[in-house]
Amino acid sequence: MSSDIATAKAFLQDLEKRFAKSEKSEIDTLLASLVSMRYRDKGNIREYITKMSHLASRLKALKLDLFEDLLVHLVLIFLPPQFNQFKVSYNCQKDTWPLNELISHCVQEEERLKQNKTESAYYASTSKDKGKKRKDKEAADTLPLKKQ
Repeated sequence: MSSDIATAKAFLQDLEKRFAKSEKSEIDTLLASLVSMRYRDKGNIREYITKMSHLASRLKALKLDLFEDLLVHLVLIFLPPQFNQFKVSYNCQKDTWPLNELISHCVQEEERLKQNKTESAYYASTSKDKGKKRKDKEAADTLPLKKQ
């Protein structure tokens, strides 16, 4: 501590300055988290968008206001390829969606994608002879070659 501190109040102010968080570094951390968030097709999409919105509101509290349109586009950019048809549909519309509307549309799309996955699972089938062919092939691969 410096020697010119005479009162407890000055001491506490000096101490606060030494341990104060740097707003710039917090902004950097929050922005890095925001632009590196990816929806991994696990959990639900509502939680993913809500986390992004929460990061944006924390940035707003630090006087870095992200426009809602920018946040909507960030969400769309970081969606996995399964949502490509959804992205094209959004981009073809003249209107932009507010974040709450984007959330509801994304939840509907997520449900549609889950239904398509379960329907395609019903159509999957295997051949009874497939395992036998594989065993025959492995056995043929292990036989020594004869020289003529």
